[in-house]
Amino acid sequence: MKEDIKTVFERDPAARNIFEVITSYPGLHAIWLHRIAHFLWKKGMKTFARFISHINRLFTGIEIHPGAKIGRRFFIDHGMGVVIGETAEIGDDVLIYQGVVLGGTSLEKKKRHPTVGNNVVIGAGAIILGPIKIGDGAKIGAGSVVIKSVPPGATVVGVPGRIVEEKRKIKIDLEHGKLPDPIAETFKFIIEKQQKLEERIKRLESREKLKIDEYSEEK
Repeated sequence: MKEDIKTVFERDPAARNIFEVITSYPGLHAIWLHRIAHFLWKKGMKTFARFISHINRLFTGIEIHPGAKIGRRFFIDHGMGVVIGETAEIGDDVLIYQGVVLGGTSLEKKKRHPTVGNNVVIGAGAIILGPIKIGDGAKIGAGSVVIKSVPPGATVVGVPGRIVEEKRKIKIDLEHGKLPDPIAETFKFIIEKQQKLEERIKRLESREKLKIDEYSEEK
């Protein structure tokens, strides 16, 4: 529990004191309740585990299946609307934001949810589907939809998610708000092209005007 509280202070600059963290952080409550539910799940008390998970969802707005495996120093910031499926696996030092879904794409009783490595940051509203792997140190941009595995250290944005940056050095990076925006980049590209076309048209118009003036003088 001490490690979890310390993690909140490390990940959230808004955290002011221990009492506030213990009483006012639903992401912290969610992981504590999940550990109880997961323990019961492993002991074969699956119905009771599901009941604890249900209470967890009602209390925190975060839905974590008791079968999900979650590592140390896991932090859910804000948290409302987070869904983590039964066969999901999450490594150490992972940070996720509100609205994130680690969902399945199959009705078969087998591995059907994502495996998330260590030191991964998943932005708000991101959806990761299927038994894919998110490599250590990867960053998933807010609102992205990821359906293919992501290599370690990569940055993924967009719908569907695409890799926009790959890094060899893996570290904890909380600057998920500085991820590239593919839509903004596309508009920027279009605007630059338009400006170049306008410049070419102006040059052509200037040349044509010069020719007309010369023709008039000759007459």
